[in-house]
Amino acid sequence: MERSTETDAIMPMTSVRSGSGMELAPDTYYYTTQISNVFLIGNPEISPRWVLVDAGMPRSAEKILKAAEKRFGPDHQLQSILLTHGHFDHVGGLIDILEKHPVPVYAHKDEFPYLTGTENYPEPDAGVEGGLVAKMSKTFPVQAIDISEHLVELPADGSLPDLPDWRWLHTPGHTQGHVSFYKDTSRLLLAGDAFATVKQDSLYKVIRQKKEVHGPPVYLTTDWRAAWESVCKLADLEPSIAATGHGKPMKGSALAEGLVDLANHFPDVAVPSHGKFVHTK
Repeated sequence: MERSTETDAIMPMTSVRSGSGMELAPDTYYYTTQISNVFLIGNPEISPRWVLVDAGMPRSAEKILKAAEKRFGPDHQLQSILLTHGHFDHVGGLIDILEKHPVPVYAHKDEFPYLTGTENYPEPDAGVEGGLVAKMSKTFPVQAIDISEHLVELPADGSLPDLPDWRWLHTPGHTQGHVSFYKDTSRLLLAGDAFATVKQDSLYKVIRQKKEVHGPPVYLTTDWRAAWESVCKLADLEPSIAATGHGKPMKGSALAEGLVDLANHFPDVAVPSHGKFVHTK
């Protein structure tokens, strides 16, 4: 495995939720690493086996594994890791976790270049319309990591090998290979950065974690047409609860109304007025 010196960097950003977690369902727990959420899937009342969704901010591995130990016990058994995508704030703890738990890492094939060390992500658009976080994004790491020996393509039928009650959906736009995860029986959605429940380019709202439905982070979203189509796809699921890569989980009418409004008015409320990835609304 090959890590990036950039993705090992300490990022001086945090939120009031950092270091805390919450149970979303008996088999789903979320934990916040600075400004990015990871998810531990598995029911500790049934088994110490669990699956990790995303791997948080750089240098977060120890905290994630401590959260797992607290939830599943000292003999917890990580089965696999699922990635919504490979941006630095979703793979920051990945290599350190794999060194202790060498499990399969499932991702969409379109994310493979960024996870096999062959291609870096596009540079963030620090000049995009947006708040202070957008301006800070020029310092965000984009260098690829190489986890080739662990990397496995997500099954073409939408299934998840270690989670028979869940499925994955291709939700590109933020990145080409971005995916989301959904459990039909409970209508629980893990949306990654397909949309956010905090205005991610506003430093104040990121720090305070003000809860509201927004489009994907403007400074790293490269295909706004695909991003809109992905939001529409997720809105059609009518999730009862949604947890995203950034922000607090949402449920009920606030989620339903916010997600439908985002889908219906995406070009006006989500797409920035200018930016290097903005072509037409």
